[in-house]
Amino acid sequence: MPSPPFPSTDNAVLGLIVRQAIESARSGEATVEQGILHAAIHGWYEGQVQGEDECPGCDFRGGLAKDSARG
Repeated sequence: MPSPPFPSTDNAVLGLIVRQAIESARSGEATVEQGILHAAIHGWYEGQVQGEDECPGCDFRGGLAKDSARG
């Protein structure tokens, strides 16, 4: 893939996801493993959203438009 399937490090939603995972682990609401899993899943999803926003016609960031022929 031409670029990673995760959001940029300055993405506001990613920051919120990470803070929520840390707080849930610190408060005992979740284990560290659960916090990591939550952050990974939601961070990956946010990367997909960001990629679609940056390239609406692409299957993935920096790729060909969905209706383009692939060689």
